Amino acid sequence: MDPKDYLRTRRSLHGVAELLLAGPQYRSSGTIRLAAAAGGFATVRPPDLAVGGERLLAGGRQVAELNGVTCAELGVAAGVDAGAPQGLYADGSGMASDEVVRVEADAARLIARAFEVGDAALRLLDPTQTPVLWPEHFDLSIAVGEINYGVSPGDTAIAEPYAYVGPWTRRAGEFWNQPFGASRTLAELGDATAVHDFFAAGRRAAGE
Repeated sequence: MDPKDYLRTRRSLHGVAELLLAGPQYRSSGTIRLAAAAGGFATVRPPDLAVGGERLLAGGRQVAELNGVTCAELGVAAGVDAGAPQGLYADGSGMASDEVVRVEADAARLIARAFEVGDAALRLLDPTQTPVLWPEHFDLSIAVGEINYGVSPGDTAIAEPYAYVGPWTRRAGEFWNQPFGASRTLAELGDATAVHDFFAAGRRAAGE
């Protein structure tokens, strides 16, 4: 896979999550929380919207192909006004509603797989919680005690999908390889069990 295709796809799907799912959901239902779903991610409150692979779904029905159209056009197809949640956070995807979405199939599958593995691993770590996909940073996470655990499809610091452990108070030691805590790539870890084991190791290293 061309790394540029992956970066374009990740940015576009982040924009779709923010402008087409989280924004309309916040305006309708008062929450920006999203969830991992089959082939991608979905809203948790009305409107019922989801991304499955390269498709936008509304009410479980395909309403548009994602590639080659703007978020504004996708909003019309889904019956919502495209736009990010306002006044909640400073960062985000950087996508504008008139920017063309670019989604490459293999890259979309890799991102969906990251969220699938992350969701399973986080539920193993704490079965009482439902992992949240946050539109600000486009990562899936939970907090246990004073530690964030999650999976990201990548960002400006780490270009590929990775799992992370982020203590609210910085720790010192060999385990902690990032300014925010610790990370391991999903290519290195593999399946949900290995990701869970990494989370558990982080909990122990943090003394929790």
